[in-house]
Amino acid sequence: MKIPCSKLQGIFDRKEVNHFLDSLANPAASYGECARCRGSNQTEKHLKKTFVNTITAGQTVNDIFVARDKQLAHKKDGDPYLTLSLADRSGGIKGVAWDNVEAMNKAFATGDHVRVKGNAVEYRSALQLVLQQLERLDPAEIDARDFIPATERDPNQMMDRLIRISQTVENEHLSRLLAAFLEDKAFADRFKTAPAAKKLHHAYLGGLLEHTLSIAMLIQAIADHYSGIDKDLLLTGGILHDIGKVYEFSYETHIDYSDAGRLLNHIVIGVEMLEKKIAGLNDFPQDLALVLKHMIVSHHGTRDFGSPEPPKTLEAIILYYLDELDAKVTGVRAFMEAEDPDAAWTSYHRVFERFFFKGEAGNSDSEKD
Repeated sequence: MKIPCSKLQGIFDRKEVNHFLDSLANPAASYGECARCRGSNQTEKHLKKTFVNTITAGQTVNDIFVARDKQLAHKKDGDPYLTLSLADRSGGIKGVAWDNVEAMNKAFATGDHVRVKGNAVEYRSALQLVLQQLERLDPAEIDARDFIPATERDPNQMMDRLIRISQTVENEHLSRLLAAFLEDKAFADRFKTAPAAKKLHHAYLGGLLEHTLSIAMLIQAIADHYSGIDKDLLLTGGILHDIGKVYEFSYETHIDYSDAGRLLNHIVIGVEMLEKKIAGLNDFPQDLALVLKHMIVSHHGTRDFGSPEPPKTLEAIILYYLDELDAKVTGVRAFMEAEDPDAAWTSYHRVFERFFFKGEAGNSDSEKD
């Protein structure tokens, strides 16, 4: 049996995230001892067998999850009970403990990997685990790939393609700006690793790069269709519109917002990053900087969705709709793929407030004569 690389399965800090993504591109290094880990001691890992998306009512579960949203509360009679969210790469499920509560509460903290034993029950049309046992596990004994979803695509190949697209920009100032970002190793490492969202779209490691590359390719496909468009500006804005997300999220044990993400959000962070890079470039035109910052500021479309100003240039309008298109299609497709493959319709999507039609039940392809 092949043993996964120990470093890939160890503590999933920011440095190891990059190593993990590199391993996706090199299957030979994903098993046994990779070049980076050669000579290090192997640590036996706990094998995870049950994922959240496979749990059904009535099932007894004895497996490992990341603990989130821990809350100790009290019933009307004063007895304590514990609630938490249990997550892995496939999703999350609520956990509740009615017995042995004090001991369980002291055994772990939010963000810890825990092994739980409990029964799955349905309560108010949602599954939850009623816990009988809980123990904290050493993160060095955990395969982090079981808990943080990642892109199925090769991040290095995606980055190479994005760089090649950026090199088609002819405007000297914008070309130098893009190079200042993409040739910055610290930024590039974060950019290849970061998710694009917590839940709705590209919510996995490498998702930000995947989303950005998709936007750049869409721009290449449609920019020449309209007259009066500054393609170089549109492409630069498309590549840089979400750069603030490299600091908006934390993803050591699960994807969540960082302190900076909660206090500022990626639009404000992105504008700050842009200003710093521009300050390091000689003679960058202020009017060009202004319309580029506007593209970052306005790409969510309205104030209700986080943009201080709506799009007010042709390039900003195009970027907003392409960003919406890629996010919505990717998000809905992921929702469909997670649903019952034999059902013609999905369950109700609360964010989009609708059911989605997948086609004939059990018939993914049109019938041919």
